[in-house]
Amino acid sequence: MEQHAATVAQMAARVRTFHNNSRPFRIYHGSTLSTRASSRQRDSIIDTSSLSHVLRFDRTEKTVLVEPNVPMDALVDAALKEGLLPKVVMELPNITVGGGFAGTSGESSSFRYGLFDRSIRRIELVLGNGDVIWAGGDDADTRDLFYACAGSCGSLGVITLLEMELMDAKPYVELTYKPVGSAREAVRACREAERDPTVDYMDGIMFSMNRGVIMLGKLTAEVIQGRIQTFDRAFDPWLYLHAEDVLRRIEEGTGVYKESIPIKTYLFRYDRGVFWSGLRAFDYFGVPFNRITRYLLDPFMNSRTMVHALHRSGLSSQAIIQDLAVPYDGAEELLKWTDDSTGLWPLWLCPVKPGPGDERSFSMGKTMGQETLLDVGVWGMGPKDGRQFIKLNRDLEAKVAELGGLKCLYAHAYYTEDEFWRIYDEQGYTGLRRKYHAESLPSVYDKVKVDLRGVAGEQGQRRRISWGEWARNSFWETWPFGGLYGVASATKGLLVKSDFLLKR
Repeated sequence: MEQHAATVAQMAARVRTFHNNSRPFRIYHGSTLSTRASSRQRDSIIDTSSLSHVLRFDRTEKTVLVEPNVPMDALVDAALKEGLLPKVVMELPNITVGGGFAGTSGESSSFRYGLFDRSIRRIELVLGNGDVIWAGGDDADTRDLFYACAGSCGSLGVITLLEMELMDAKPYVELTYKPVGSAREAVRACREAERDPTVDYMDGIMFSMNRGVIMLGKLTAEVIQGRIQTFDRAFDPWLYLHAEDVLRRIEEGTGVYKESIPIKTYLFRYDRGVFWSGLRAFDYFGVPFNRITRYLLDPFMNSRTMVHALHRSGLSSQAIIQDLAVPYDGAEELLKWTDDSTGLWPLWLCPVKPGPGDERSFSMGKTMGQETLLDVGVWGMGPKDGRQFIKLNRDLEAKVAELGGLKCLYAHAYYTEDEFWRIYDEQGYTGLRRKYHAESLPSVYDKVKVDLRGVAGEQGQRRRISWGEWARNSFWETWPFGGLYGVASATKGLLVKSDFLLKR
C-alpha cells in the first residue's frame, strides 16, 4: 500500500499542476481493449500504467483492493488462491478492472449481479484539482460521483484503486446446453433460468433466426464423468464451434447435454477466436477455416494478439463491434432487423439485470426501467464505403433507441451530440464535472464520438482531406496491406508477450 500511495501522490501532483495552469489532459493506461482510436500528447497525460497490482484481500468481508490496470485473468488467479471469485468476470482476460468499471461490461453472471460496476463498492480517485478522495455507493456525500463514474469512460477523475466484492469459488462449472428454435424461445429460456436459484451463469448464441443455444452454468465441485471440456489449448475447439457441434448432436436425438468445465477455462472460454471474430481474420486473408489451420495459427487467435492486430491494421474503423441491450420484448425485432441489415451471424445473447434507479451507472442512461435487458453482441465487418458504414451504425443505434434499449460505450458511437444527450443525463453529468473539477478531462461524448463525415449533423462536412491523408488512407484501405501490417505488429507483440500498447 505504501508504494501505491506514493504513486498516487505523484499523479495527484501532476494533475494539480495541470489544474493550476488550466491545461487539458488525458489518462494514459498503457493498453486498451476498446475499439476506439486513442489520441494524446506526451506532455499532457497522466500515466496510470503502473497501477497494475492486486493489493489486499479481506476473506471475512469477501472483498479485494485492486488497482485499475489489473487484467481479469490476473485478478481471477489471485482470487482463486484465496478460494474466491469476482461476481462478474469479463470473458476476455485482458479487460482490466478499471476498464470494466469505467466502460460497460455485462457478462454471463450479469442476469444475477448486473453490470461489472455493480460489484464495486467504492473507488479511490484523483479529482481534476489534484485532491485524492474515496467515493462509494454507501457514502451520501460521494454516491452521485461514484455512480456517474461507472460507465462514463474515465471522464470524471483518475481512478486509482477499487474495492470489489467477491464470492466463494468452486473448481468447475457444470454447463447445460438448451437448444432454441427462435428469438422468442431464447427469451423464454432466459426468463425461466432467471427464476432458477441454481443457475450461476447464463448466455446464448443464435446461429440464425431459428437456431440457437442457451448455455446455463452452475458452480460445482463435482465432475460429470467423462465430460471435462476445455477451450484454452491449441487443439481445443473454439467455444462457439463446440456449442454448434453440441447443438447438432442434440438435434440428432442425443438429448440434454451437460459437461464440466474448469472454472478459469469457463470464465475465459471466448478468448480463443474472440467469440467468433477470429473467423473474420481467416476470411480477410482467404485462409481455409478448419481444425488444422486453427491449430497452426492458434498463437494469433487470442484476444490480446487480435486486439493488437485490429488496431495496428486500421481495420477497427471498418468493423461493426457493438453490444446492444434491449428489453426482452424487443429482442426478436432487433435480431430480425440486424439480419436484414447486416446478415451477420452468429449473435451473442447475454441477459443483464439493471441496477435500482438511484444506483445506476452513467452508461445505463436516464430513462431505462427496471426490467432485465438482453445484450445482443453484433460483431463483424461492415461496408467498406465510409459513409455507408456510418449510416448502418447510425441506423442500428436508432433501432435500439426505438426499442427502448442502449448500446455499450466501449465501441464507437455514431450519435450527434444532441442525440447522445437525449439518452444520457447531461445536466447531472455536467454538474458533477464542474463540482469535481473534471473539466480539464475530455467529456464522455468527446471520448466516444466519431467524425460523422457529413452523414449527420455538422461534424466533418467542410473538412478537406490532404494528399498525404489520401495516400495513407488508400494504403490502409487496399487489401491486404493493412491486415499484413497488423499481423506483423502482432507478431512482434507475441515475441515480447505484451498487450496492445498505446503509443504515448
